[in-house]
Amino acid sequence: MAEVATSASSSANSSARSDQLLVVVDPVARRTDGESVRIAKDVLSAGASSTKVCLPDDGEEFARALRRRGSRRPVVVGDDRALLRAVGLLHRHRELAECALSVVPVGPVLGLTRSLGLPSGAVAAARAVLDGAERRLDLLVDDSDGVVLGAVGIPPVAGHGGEGPPAGAHGDAPPGAPHPESAAVRPWLRTCRSLVRTLASSRTVRAAAAPGSVGPARLRVEVDGVTLVDLDRPVQGVSVVPGAGGVAEVEVRPVPVGVAQEPPLTARGRTVTVSGAHFRYRADAVVSGPVGTRTWVVREGAWGLTLPAG
Repeated sequence: MAEVATSASSSANSSARSDQLLVVVDPVARRTDGESVRIAKDVLSAGASSTKVCLPDDGEEFARALRRRGSRRPVVVGDDRALLRAVGLLHRHRELAECALSVVPVGPVLGLTRSLGLPSGAVAAARAVLDGAERRLDLLVDDSDGVVLGAVGIPPVAGHGGEGPPAGAHGDAPPGAPHPESAAVRPWLRTCRSLVRTLASSRTVRAAAAPGSVGPARLRVEVDGVTLVDLDRPVQGVSVVPGAGGVAEVEVRPVPVGVAQEPPLTARGRTVTVSGAHFRYRADAVVSGPVGTRTWVVREGAWGLTLPAG
């Protein structure tokens, strides 16, 4: 893991703050958008009194850098998954209450960071790190000590959260397939490519048909001990979102009876339990399960995020 320390005089930049920053650059961000990473590092280094940049190569080095931050304010340069990794690490070490995170969104999965109010451009996001203010946000914590910043979705929606299409989608050849130009020259290569595509298509169909991936489900949803929907009523989906004031907002979409579309069932509470047939769920950008039951509890103001002032 590479580390670089830089400093800047406050007289060189009138808007500079006296913060000492630890900038942890997620490896995915470096691979996908190195130019935005470079811009973010330049802006942060010029605006802070002292900046230490860490370039971890994997999750273990990422965690080590965050744990060794000392008195420096941590800044994560990365996408939703990097933010989730950082919050999860601080939560497991019970350090969220004393540590406010700053984020410069860079990478392929940015839906969560946008929903939280972070700027999307590298310059604007880095300026928000330097000039913004900490805001305490609610957190969902499940009974396996997992954290949710944005939303829980049951069942997980295919393709949501930035995951790429299956091999062979959008005209791309599946892994191992011959190059199209080569197939045009050698007829036997066309046969190989056709076989590979057929196998890839069958794998995609089997994955799409996997139990619990899509379709109605029979689940019991309880909010603060009160049953919102029971196993005798199939549902199309369930969503749990941390709302304001330390409560979660729960929405259950029942399967319509007949042709009329039923309105969703909604409730608000601090504890949400979902149980029933084994199900998978999406927590922010991560799909988990299958599980038979899962409980989420709202932690009010549990974590801090630096957001643009005003």
